[in-house]
Amino acid sequence: MSAPLYRLKAELFKTLGHPVRIRVLELLCEREHGVAELLRDTGVEPAYLSQQLAVLRRANMVVARREGTAVHYALTSPQVAELLTVARSILSGVLAGQADLLADLRAATPRTPTR
Repeated sequence: MSAPLYRLKAELFKTLGHPVRIRVLELLCEREHGVAELLRDTGVEPAYLSQQLAVLRRANMVVARREGTAVHYALTSPQVAELLTVARSILSGVLAGQADLLADLRAATPRTPTR
């Protein structure tokens, strides 16, 4: 018996639930990157980046290509980039709503008298 779709979706979102993995995916949305570039642009240690790339490979979100001694990574599908774009859009809406709420709170805050 196969796993229910909601469990598979939860696993996908768990994979996306790490800042370094999100940063790697954002970089790969632009173009293929070598490991050296990913190290420079993420600012993490090589072993840590390797762990995060392994998680993304297991989830079939990225693919590795070896060129001599260099390893290059790319997204497996443009839909990964679309997913990140949708997430950005959702966050923009949430943050805009919070900014409106903050403005309302500031407008409603009584002023303390000065002595």
